[in-house]
Amino acid sequence: MFRAIKIFLLTFCLMFSGLTLSMTGLRAEGDVHLLVDALGVGGFPERDAAIRALAASGDPHVSKILKQLSDGQLYVNSEGGPVLVQGGTEDEPTYSDPITGEAVADVDPDMMSKVKINNALRTTITTMMSQLTLLSPDRSARLAAAEGMLKDADPANLDLLNSALSAEKDGEIKSTMEAARAVMMLKSDAGIEDKKAAIDMIAARGGRDALTILTTAMANAPDDLKPAIQTEINSINRDLALWDVVQNVWYGLSLGSVLLLAAIGLAITFGVMGVINMAHGEMVMIGAYTTYVVQETIASAFPSLADYSLAFAVPAAFLFTGLVGLVIERSVIRYLYGRPLETLLATWGVSLILQQAIRSYFGPTNREVRNPSWMSGAFDFGGLVITWNRLWIIVFSLVVFLTLLMLLKRSAFGLQMRAVTQNRRMASSMGIRTGWVDAFTFALGSGIAGMAGVALSQIDNVSPNLGQNYIIDSFMVVVFGGVGNLWGTLVGALSLGVVNKFLEPFAGAVLGKILVLVLIILFIQKRPRGLFALKGRAVEA
Repeated sequence: MFRAIKIFLLTFCLMFSGLTLSMTGLRAEGDVHLLVDALGVGGFPERDAAIRALAASGDPHVSKILKQLSDGQLYVNSEGGPVLVQGGTEDEPTYSDPITGEAVADVDPDMMSKVKINNALRTTITTMMSQLTLLSPDRSARLAAAEGMLKDADPANLDLLNSALSAEKDGEIKSTMEAARAVMMLKSDAGIEDKKAAIDMIAARGGRDALTILTTAMANAPDDLKPAIQTEINSINRDLALWDVVQNVWYGLSLGSVLLLAAIGLAITFGVMGVINMAHGEMVMIGAYTTYVVQETIASAFPSLADYSLAFAVPAAFLFTGLVGLVIERSVIRYLYGRPLETLLATWGVSLILQQAIRSYFGPTNREVRNPSWMSGAFDFGGLVITWNRLWIIVFSLVVFLTLLMLLKRSAFGLQMRAVTQNRRMASSMGIRTGWVDAFTFALGSGIAGMAGVALSQIDNVSPNLGQNYIIDSFMVVVFGGVGNLWGTLVGALSLGVVNKFLEPFAGAVLGKILVLVLIILFIQKRPRGLFALKGRAVEA
């Protein structure tokens, strides 16, 4: 009886003594249970006041309690008593304290009735929960709430947003809140000057979201505002068109880096040995499957190192595919030098054998290679959307290119390789074992193709047909850039990548590749040796 009297007095205070005074007294008293129990007393107006008082209490359990109220989980005894959370099943309900979560025994389910709410109370609950989230000490929660406000942009929350803005210190969250406030102002009955300021604020953010907001506002805007909105829409459209060009260039460089990794090994073997290696794509595929095996092994044996599996996969793929390439050269290719058509047919047969071997061992279905956390996601740079995996692949391809360039320019093996490339007979007469140079060059090219497979496993399906998707493009890069020239391979790969990305929106992916092939054919009619032709007595002959 005494508890019921306290609840009644609380409700009376909420309704007639002012919300602020009662909230201060309740916080001082610290009895949040009384605030919760007040939800079960009186009608909807009293319940609205109780909800607001509960939200103002600052108790960490408030969000959970308001959600339980909205979901219809709060019950109260029809003869008076504490508000409880109903759980269990419909036939055998259980009850617990909404704050502590402790089970409450000796409750007669027949005497319990749901704490009812209407649409107005649901609006109040949503507003109070938004306020709690906007003022949350958790930065991610506040940012998510601000982004939700920007998406909904209900002018009814304008006062709530203004109060949160005055307390916010984080720059990113504050910027999002200001944008949400500007969108709300456009939807409200604010004056022309305030709406013009809101238009400037939205336009300053730029991007497609701002364009959508302004385009929507244009339909219902008064005539005085339409010229200002149209001016900002035109400005954003110009900026987006420019960023679209830059985005296509970025996509082209990303594709070019993949082509560079796939073609750089082919450029070495083709340039030094004159071998048309149709099995080069399968070296890329073996590198991708090596990545899969390494990742699965580390995940099962050393799960703490799973995020760094690529650091182990790169050298493993290089060594394994290099060994496979050495075996192919020693067992097949060395008997076919000087017969390009036969090497083409032989390596094509090797490619079929390797594909079938992978199908027999791993199966024909795709294998999943997971991206590590540091290669997942994306970030915005101006108007660009840059994915981390593509960025790291570009960096990786440039590192491989520079390392290979240093190997060719500064090492004894690189000197011998260049000598064999330029004049095989002269190199042989100087004591260079051209056969072993050929073997280790083929192994080096295969190892680089294996590292390309590691990179491709992060952006493409790992399947027995993986290498076939890149072999033709790789040959086009090598022919266009200049056979055996690394700088030509770099320029050719990046150029073809950018051209492909600019042609695809207009011609489609397949027709775009055909157009690129036609352009290359026309180009080599004028420059048969490519962009950067090698020089040497044998080469010039």
